Amino acid sequence: MTFRQFAFRNVLRNKRTYAAYFLSSAFSVMIFFVCALFLFHPSITDEMFYPVVIQAMVSAELIMYVFSFFFVLYSVGAFLKTRKREFGILFMHGMTDRQFNKMVFLENMIIGVSAIATGILFGIITGKLFLMAGSAFLGVPPLPFRLSLRALGLTIASYALLFLIISLCTSWLLRPKALIDLFQSGQRPKTAPRTSPWLSILAAVLLLVSYGLAATTSASTLALRMFPVTLMTMIGTYLIYSQLGVALVRRLKESRRFTWRRTKLISLSSLQYRLKDHAQMFSMVTIVLAVSFCSVGVFASIPVLTKQFNEDFPAAIGYLAKTGDTSEEQHLNEIRQELESRKIPFETLSFRVKYTDAEPASAQAGPSEIPLTLIAFSDYKAAVVMAGLPFDEQPPSGEEALVLIASQNDRAYTRNRDYASYRLRDSGIRLREIGYSDHVGVPEYLLPEMDDDSRFGGLVVSDDIFAAVTDPVRQERYTGFYVDDFTETEGIVPHLAPGGAVRYEMDRTFALAVSGTLFALRDSLYNMLLFAALLVGTVFFIAAGSFLYFRLYADLDFDRRHYATISRLGMTDREFRRIVTGQLALLFFVPIGLAIVHSIFAFIALQSYFYLSIAAEMGIVLISFLMMQVLYFFFIRSQYLRKLKQTLI
Repeated sequence: MTFRQFAFRNVLRNKRTYAAYFLSSAFSVMIFFVCALFLFHPSITDEMFYPVVIQAMVSAELIMYVFSFFFVLYSVGAFLKTRKREFGILFMHGMTDRQFNKMVFLENMIIGVSAIATGILFGIITGKLFLMAGSAFLGVPPLPFRLSLRALGLTIASYALLFLIISLCTSWLLRPKALIDLFQSGQRPKTAPRTSPWLSILAAVLLLVSYGLAATTSASTLALRMFPVTLMTMIGTYLIYSQLGVALVRRLKESRRFTWRRTKLISLSSLQYRLKDHAQMFSMVTIVLAVSFCSVGVFASIPVLTKQFNEDFPAAIGYLAKTGDTSEEQHLNEIRQELESRKIPFETLSFRVKYTDAEPASAQAGPSEIPLTLIAFSDYKAAVVMAGLPFDEQPPSGEEALVLIASQNDRAYTRNRDYASYRLRDSGIRLREIGYSDHVGVPEYLLPEMDDDSRFGGLVVSDDIFAAVTDPVRQERYTGFYVDDFTETEGIVPHLAPGGAVRYEMDRTFALAVSGTLFALRDSLYNMLLFAALLVGTVFFIAAGSFLYFRLYADLDFDRRHYATISRLGMTDREFRRIVTGQLALLFFVPIGLAIVHSIFAFIALQSYFYLSIAAEMGIVLISFLMMQVLYFFFIRSQYLRKLKQTLI
């Protein structure tokens, strides 16, 4: 038998332990390969939404690749630690350090090459199905299956490099220990796990503080709090398992009224040891599951924004002619001709927008170098009514003004903003904010952005005040085209606005927003990101299941001896099932339960960014993942009970 054959047979002998790791790696390769098929598919490279596909698929590829690296590195190191007695025997029979490193390298490469081949094979088999699903998300006809050599080469090269690096790192990091340590691995009596009351308190404090920060965050503080909250949650999760959880189990064991009932004493006897020994694994599973829930939940919630698209873009096509725009009539005629050629009925509305220098009359306003944008209330009302939106706002009077919302989603930024006052420099008129407009009025991108964090488009003032501003810094004209179904305007005047919009800040003589094109691009982006998030989230979820499977079967020999000893004391089959089910339930549902709690507070923080509620989308995602975990639990439970009973018979 050659050395390569010996390494190959080592992998086969440990196939039960390596099974979940191999399948998870193969699944990651398969998803990576499928994403590459989308990325290099010739049928979509010329489509308008192709940049969206690049964004989504490249992001998914990078996330899966980085995750796969750490997942494989951790898994290989953990699996090799379970074979210490086997390594001790090999060293006792004369294996050298160099031969040991070579054996570990060959075993890892055998598993890696097999995972790459299996993943690509199943990617080819299921590629058509994934392409059909991706086409449905993009809203295009089903894409034909094309085996791209670039996708194949990228997958093989990426994962071959990954397994090669990890194989070299593992054989270098896993230094052989003394023979006595290898032979006594798993046989030494365990000492009672120690906990620190201060670390237990710290665990609770970290999670409570992170939950409190997440629950009280706003759209303006979301990005600022994200990193510290995530870091505190990760540290708190580890301490929950290694300190607070162990301390709570110990307190339960001290209560005879609770412990000395049925089989609870046996169930709790080894629970604190499992929590302490496997705290790292439990915390990793919890974090990976939480990331999986959040990645899918975020992109499942983002399409909520499309529900408010009609309010954010009341005009199907909005055109703003800047000062000195000599092509206004030509551009407007081109828009009219395209709408007429498509037989789309439309109505138009035009009004003036004035810009005037203003200085703050209150501390809340703050200095601004950008002129203040003013719109007459009658023009604002006409634009809202023309869009078919309900209107019941009262006109401002005297010095009163309404803050013009640039997007309904920007209302989240107004929660902590105080009303401001201004004095117009050219006329001395004072303006005082009394509230926010119920509607957008002028489509986004068509008004200049302010130089502060106010995130509003300007002020809606009374008609009298608007007329009194006779010497503005500049005056521009807005023209809106209103249709019954704004999605019909997709692709209108592509030579003027190739991406659907020309922002005010761009160096052009006009600003333009074609809501049909913008909606199509945004809808494609959201759907493609959701599709990519589902693929990545599934990889994370399966990886978490792989950790649980490995931990369970790594302890199988110990559990066999443990339950065989208890069975001699008269344990019935019903009691045996209850004990095993209870311990497995803790192993499976404590991490997912804590991950769900993490995700709920993450979604609460995310809700601050949305104008509409995303509670329904959150619930669907969490319930779906919980149901999959329940099915996985019952499958593993039946298999594990069967293997344990083989020893008890």
